[in-house]
Amino acid sequence: MIVVTGATGNVGRPLVRALAAAGERVTALSRSLPREGAEALPAGVRHRSADLTDPASLGPSFEGARTLFLLVTGDWMSSSAGPEGILDAARSAGVRRIVHLSSQGVATRRHPPVLEDAIKRSGLGWTMLRPGGFSSNTFRWAGTIRTRRAVVAPFGDVALPVVDPADIAEVAAVTLLEAGHEGRTYELTGPAPVTPRQQTEALAQALGETIHFVEQSRAQAREQMLHFMPEQVVESTLDTLGAPLPGEQEVSPDVEKLLGRPARTFAAWAQRNAAAFE
Repeated sequence: MIVVTGATGNVGRPLVRALAAAGERVTALSRSLPREGAEALPAGVRHRSADLTDPASLGPSFEGARTLFLLVTGDWMSSSAGPEGILDAARSAGVRRIVHLSSQGVATRRHPPVLEDAIKRSGLGWTMLRPGGFSSNTFRWAGTIRTRRAVVAPFGDVALPVVDPADIAEVAAVTLLEAGHEGRTYELTGPAPVTPRQQTEALAQALGETIHFVEQSRAQAREQMLHFMPEQVVESTLDTLGAPLPGEQEVSPDVEKLLGRPARTFAAWAQRNAAAFE
């Protein structure tokens, strides 16, 4: 059995579907209940409600699992919960390997490697996935696009190779289902750097309408982001968006190597998700 944390998110949902389609027994773990309709869990997938900041809630959810896909949220990172509670619960339940959705920021040292280091010391097998920025982060523009046909964002001409969450999910499925990935770290990016202004143009083409780009200052973006993100995460995110390090602008070949095809472009993501911005 494979346990998938963050199972109702942009990576977790397609990952659960891919694993179930491959005939795996899957436990989908999330704090909230799965949605109905097109986003419902596949038949046969077990759902368990649990909170990674509360290790006592994890034991029954991990029971019977041999592999854990571990995705932690900003809430966990800003809490006082350490990694040992999760790892102790996993070991006690019989988990033998963890595929961890980490962050490119660990490689560039913007983020401390606390969880990665703890996993490597745990005695469990491990694989690290380090994505850069997600294409789906532009969902935060949906409100102003729907109401004003405008994107309001900072650093309009700074390009980063954002990655499609569907590609992350497919890579995760490969590393969970196939042998040969233990002890490996993969950097996950899109196929080319793209600026917020170019992302706006791609969304406009997907919708068939004009969308204006309105550039914010860093201070304006910071004030807005503090309403839904911890301050430390806000500052790190703005540093990456506004003054990326060379490693954050590089295109990694790992998605194409693992999937046997090029990484999806942001324009393809926009076409697939245009309904969210209508």
